[in-house]
Amino acid sequence: MTTTPPTPLTGAAAPALTSAPAPDPRRWWALGAMVASMLVLGFDMTILNVALPTMAAQLGATTGQQQWMADAYVVVFAALMLPAGLLGDRFGRRRMLITGLGIFLVGSLVGSLAGSVEPVVAARAVMGIGGALVMPLALAVLPSLFAPDERGKAMGIVTAASVLGMPLGPIIGGFLLDHFWWGSVFLINVPMVGIGTAACAFLLPETRDPASPKVDALSTALTAAGLGALIYAIIEAPNRGWGSPLVLAMLGGGAVLIAALVVRERRAARPMLDLKLLGHRPFLLNTLAATLVMFILSGLMFVLPPYLQAVLGNDAFGAGLRMLPLMGGLMVAAKGVAPLTARFGARGVISAGLVVLAFAALLGSRTGVGDGYGFTALWLAPAGLGFGFAMVPAMTAALDTLPPDRAGSGSGLLMTVRQVGSAIGIALLGSLLAGVYADGLPAGSPHAAGDSVVAAHIVSAKTGDLSLLSAADSSYVHGMGVVLLVCFAAAVLTALLAAALLPKTEPAGPAPGDVAPATPDAGQ
Repeated sequence: MTTTPPTPLTGAAAPALTSAPAPDPRRWWALGAMVASMLVLGFDMTILNVALPTMAAQLGATTGQQQWMADAYVVVFAALMLPAGLLGDRFGRRRMLITGLGIFLVGSLVGSLAGSVEPVVAARAVMGIGGALVMPLALAVLPSLFAPDERGKAMGIVTAASVLGMPLGPIIGGFLLDHFWWGSVFLINVPMVGIGTAACAFLLPETRDPASPKVDALSTALTAAGLGALIYAIIEAPNRGWGSPLVLAMLGGGAVLIAALVVRERRAARPMLDLKLLGHRPFLLNTLAATLVMFILSGLMFVLPPYLQAVLGNDAFGAGLRMLPLMGGLMVAAKGVAPLTARFGARGVISAGLVVLAFAALLGSRTGVGDGYGFTALWLAPAGLGFGFAMVPAMTAALDTLPPDRAGSGSGLLMTVRQVGSAIGIALLGSLLAGVYADGLPAGSPHAAGDSVVAAHIVSAKTGDLSLLSAADSSYVHGMGVVLLVCFAAAVLTALLAAALLPKTEPAGPAPGDVAPATPDAGQ
């Protein structure tokens, strides 16, 4: 009797996959390639945050411009996530992964050479294009590498890598800013991208799904334009007013564009936006939970560095180190989430994590101008725990519902919705902070002081006006407290919804239907 040898991880003429491949030790090395890629994206989402006060001082950036430097990446990232997943499905996921890393590298180089706000925003947008190719495809290859009994663990590792990369960003960025110029926060991506590209090239198999829908250029344009209009309106509202004709027009236009996208996709025979996945309740609810957690995390990571640097007087590296309690909480959660989820289920762990997060936000909202760093560390640690225990099981449970043949488009949809939450978190919570801060300054304050607390410190140093310095610090801390109260309310509401609506036992996922499963590329 002859036996068929197991399909190799790479190799020519690989047979079509009808189930998970036979176990191969190299699959864990391949997982390492994806972890490297996700870490690059993870810390790059936050490395700019600690640099923003320095860049605001050297480039003269207002709070709105700082929001755009952070949000240009996230908006483009979210808008292109779905078409990027489909490009990988059709033309090869490994090929598109490497292409995305290359585009990310180009954007990083442009950012490192920029001398004003506009080139930085453009560079961040280019990096968003590369990130959109990397994120969904790094997840889409998992079903072709791991059997169902290992897939949850693998997804948890990759998801944890993207989450744990976030608090690493301020530490790495702070060290670079203390020893080099601010462009080094972009240049650090060069060696990281090189490692990720080499790992993908040598360790990942090529997989594709020729039966996936084609990329719809009009739907892609509707997504980008709709999200861009909404974010623009939110960022500009504090300066122009929510009743401004331009703000109202952008809000209305964004809503119309997003509605047109939904209508177009619902009528399409092979839609790019697979709304049937949103009709699958476990996928929808876990995705919404992860999205709201990202809303809170992104807003917090935007407002915290100026407080640590401008108000408490730390340098960039010191501010990064003082965010270690957040990273510590995330690391503890990443290690403990798997056994807790196995024992209590995803619903229980997600709900508990959100309650812890709500407590941390409520505690943080009590921060006063005279409080030192000790109080901040006290609430940052449980915030990290809450983020980890809510985010990782929500992402894993949502991804577990995706059929292998929809890996690219499905994970792209999940990441799109999550990144939309991140972009809106930066825009909405940043705008709320900007409005409260500007309203709290005394009448007659220099106009430049209203741009940001960093600008107020610069003005105070030039004029010797200590009363302006005190007022700016007090106003910023009050604004941060308001933002944290909003985060508390959002976390409580999400916890209640998760406890009430998430299923106690997650199903294995919807049936693949009549779509052919992804197959290894025979040309490798």
